[in-house]
Amino acid sequence: MSSEAIRAQWLAEEAEIRARLGAPGVVTLEQLRALTGLEFFERIGNGELPSVPIGVALDFIPVEWKKGRVVFQGTPKKAYYNPLGSVHGGYAATLLDSCLGCAVHSTLPKGAGYTTVELKVNYIRPLMADTGPVRAEGKVVSAGRKIGIAEGRIHDTAGKLYAFATTTCLIFPL
Repeated sequence: MSSEAIRAQWLAEEAEIRARLGAPGVVTLEQLRALTGLEFFERIGNGELPSVPIGVALDFIPVEWKKGRVVFQGTPKKAYYNPLGSVHGGYAATLLDSCLGCAVHSTLPKGAGYTTVELKVNYIRPLMADTGPVRAEGKVVSAGRKIGIAEGRIHDTAGKLYAFATTTCLIFPL
């Protein structure tokens, strides 16, 4: 499939998911405790729980979620540029931190939470306003009782790699 066909497919998928998402907000601790990680993402994706506020600020959304794998999609914009004329590295770091942490979260049982304790990002090439939509895919490497480790990559519709990262997350009872 051509890059343009993939772009059209990604944008159509994004529009479909955006139509289902709820207003941005934060869930209660009780709601979080009552759901497995995967149930949590399914309810966000179906609009039954609020969408993610940082996703509104940086215009990205979850587009795929299953146990151990979460994908976010966003489109870099000039509003995210640094003074050097490319998208600030914090945009890529936020996309990667989100997909990696959520991949770990997707493996958690009811009553468990997590937090990022380490994030290592490697930047391959700059994101630009004309890069088009990109996807940040996070996959769990290992998720135990106390520690979750995941790796992820940001790529465009042509499969070009922009950044990759690893994370270590602390898992704890809520």
